[in-house]
Amino acid sequence: MWWAEVYLVGVLVGLFATQGGAATRLGLALLWPLGPLAFAITVAGLLVVAAIAFPWFGLILAAGIGGAWWMLR
Repeated sequence: MWWAEVYLVGVLVGLFATQGGAATRLGLALLWPLGPLAFAITVAGLLVVAAIAFPWFGLILAAGIGGAWWMLR
């Protein structure tokens, strides 16, 4: 239930505390949860590229993911 409250606060901030026209403020207010998702996708992509560019990092990353999978299964 608290997710709905957090979303509502974000919508209110987007509507009243931002600059721009009504359509801009409404769009920002309704789409603000996509920001953290875009951040997660960007970080995941950078980790994949780093794993390819730096094999030792990829090995450590694969070991960490494998260990986490092993502990959580």
